[in-house]
Amino acid sequence: MKKILALVLVLMLSVSAVAMAETIKIGVFEPASGDNGAGGKQEVIGIEYANSLVPTVEIGGVTYDVELVEVDNQSATDKAVSAAQELVDAGVSIVLGSYGSGVSMAGGEVFAAAEIPAIGCSCTNPGVTSLCDYYWRVCFLDPFQGTVMANFAMDEFGAKTAYVLSQLGDDYTTGLATYFAKAFEGMGGTVINEQFTEGTSDYTAYLTNAINGGADVIFCPTSTTVAALLINQAASMNIELPLLAGDTWESSVILDAAKGTNLTICCSTFFDENDESSTQAAEFVQGFKAWLNANPDKMTNNGGNDIVAAVSALGFDAYMTAIEAIKAADSAVGADIAAAMPGVTLTGVTGSISFDEIGDANKDMAYIKQANTETGAFDFVKTQTVAELEG
Repeated sequence: MKKILALVLVLMLSVSAVAMAETIKIGVFEPASGDNGAGGKQEVIGIEYANSLVPTVEIGGVTYDVELVEVDNQSATDKAVSAAQELVDAGVSIVLGSYGSGVSMAGGEVFAAAEIPAIGCSCTNPGVTSLCDYYWRVCFLDPFQGTVMANFAMDEFGAKTAYVLSQLGDDYTTGLATYFAKAFEGMGGTVINEQFTEGTSDYTAYLTNAINGGADVIFCPTSTTVAALLINQAASMNIELPLLAGDTWESSVILDAAKGTNLTICCSTFFDENDESSTQAAEFVQGFKAWLNANPDKMTNNGGNDIVAAVSALGFDAYMTAIEAIKAADSAVGADIAAAMPGVTLTGVTGSISFDEIGDANKDMAYIKQANTETGAFDFVKTQTVAELEG
């Protein structure tokens, strides 16, 4: 009887110890639905993979389990506020995301009010950090990205006239379109600007306007949902003009839509899985692919293949940055972590990460890729640095 009682006591103590295990919550503020749902899911799996490798963090000599709390901001600025508040109410200490600059800016106000720091993975609009003291990011910005693609349009295709198409009211598309147009016109080019409204499904008139306007290239930094429609309609019209875009087009959605067509599709992005110049990046690619292939649900969220999207690599780096910030603060309190953020540095899979006084990553290189319409993969074209643009 005594042995039984002793065994019960041991079991009770074990259960109690488990129940008392310390946990720190990291919010994952991403779209799982809406126009940017596909990209959001790819960003999340990068975060989840990082969590699988580093599931704990030490604070004050105590090991904390890291719990990811995921919410769907639905790719919509009006939904983003309530999604952000949901994370605050859940007691997260730091937030990662979002895919989409508009939702990031909408959520930023909520995070700032709660003194919870946020790390953007791929949100590239300058307003994300300049309008919020509690936002940092690990990616480059749209002024650089727009300039990169304007130079590429002229250098690669000899473009003199560019047709620029963006979505009215969308911070990412209008911002990147503006920076591209400014750079293109600054180099002596002519820009034809048009905008479509949310919910538009027929883009044939816009494509026709590009042709009739004498454009040499079409720059259309849209969501993946819109991009798929544009690509399908451009293919049916036998469009010969190159379709250029920013980082959102580096997606399996674009590859699936482009495969079997005769279109020329190029985009700028943050990472190339075939770049072997970094041992750390190569190890990430190998491990991430193995993890995807062992998890069918994660493979589905990646578009049904094991292609490594740049946003997945950025999600990975954002998580690792958050871990370093928590360790530097030696605290689970959001305000303490925010205070530690400016001094955080690390070598990420997308390059060295440190922050300027605004909270932007000190990144100066973009990758340009072209969709291979035969293989259904992206082919590396070139890298572009700030120094090369200024030179």
